[in-house]
Amino acid sequence: MAKKRPARDRHVTDFIALTEQVRAAGLMEREIRWYVFRMIRLGLGFAAVGVMFVTLGQSWWQMLTAVLFAIMCTLTGFLSHDAAHRQIFASAKKNAWTAVISGNLFVGLSHGWWMNKHGKHHANPNKIGVDTDIAAGALVFDPESASQRTGFAKWFAARQGWFFFPLLTLAVLDLHINSVRRVLDRKHAMPHRKVEMALLFIRLVMFPIAVLLFLGPVFGIAFLVVQELALGLYMGGSFAPNHKGMPLVPKDVKIDFMRRQTLMSRNISGGWIVDAGMGGLNYQIEHHLFPTMSSRNLKRVQPMVRAYCAERNIMYTETTLAKSYMIVMRYLNRVGLGQRDPFECPVTAQLRSAR
Repeated sequence: MAKKRPARDRHVTDFIALTEQVRAAGLMEREIRWYVFRMIRLGLGFAAVGVMFVTLGQSWWQMLTAVLFAIMCTLTGFLSHDAAHRQIFASAKKNAWTAVISGNLFVGLSHGWWMNKHGKHHANPNKIGVDTDIAAGALVFDPESASQRTGFAKWFAARQGWFFFPLLTLAVLDLHINSVRRVLDRKHAMPHRKVEMALLFIRLVMFPIAVLLFLGPVFGIAFLVVQELALGLYMGGSFAPNHKGMPLVPKDVKIDFMRRQTLMSRNISGGWIVDAGMGGLNYQIEHHLFPTMSSRNLKRVQPMVRAYCAERNIMYTETTLAKSYMIVMRYLNRVGLGQRDPFECPVTAQLRSAR
């Protein structure tokens, strides 16, 4: 009688079978033409915003220009994200340079800092003490961190869900600060440090100076503040629904790859508008399972992944954008009050089935 394989080995074998099915369908192939057209559209979009900026001059209508500029920068950030995951080119160098230029110059985000942070997240999403995306900061994501807060910080944590959207407006400012710190900190290796420093200087120093010189102090400062707040709200609002409010994993718990990436992720439904607006991040489960897959193909692989999860009784979470925000806000308030992870029981059941 054949010896029964451990559950973890069976899961690995099953996932390999899914990967082979995905490759056979051609969904891991590069979509360079699609990305080239995407870059052209971004270029035309920035050109249109530039014409609008120059034409309007010193006018409060420039606040609309600032919002449109923030939208274009966020869309470029999505492109940088894809390049960082090596989705665009077969060449690692081309992907890296695309990510460096687009991320630093248009978003003000250090590619080197982002890769270090994002790599930890992808390896262990929502794992306490490992995934820095859930590290305690202005917000707390686990009851233990919340219980350590005192005074105003404790009061704020108990109501942090209500401050979720206002804090999102400051998300990119936080990215700017961390990016500058990273490129100036020579204790950590960074392949393109000088290039990143130069590009960040253009985006964070030269660009604001140019805006102030052209619009004057009043309109200039207003423009810069609006574009920064809008950029933070859009970019932060695109990334937050994917994992916030999903189960947290204790640091000492080990989970197989499939469940590690699926149980902690949430997809966002909504059709082509959400697909375009979130740059493919709405297919977060598929992206975590196949991080090098072109964001264009994530929608196409979704039926395969959903069927795979259904066959193995793996929880597959998908909801609308509005509902995801409500879930995140309620979750933050519950955690801030020191209540346990409301998803603890379902996850425990899933992990037991994985043994």
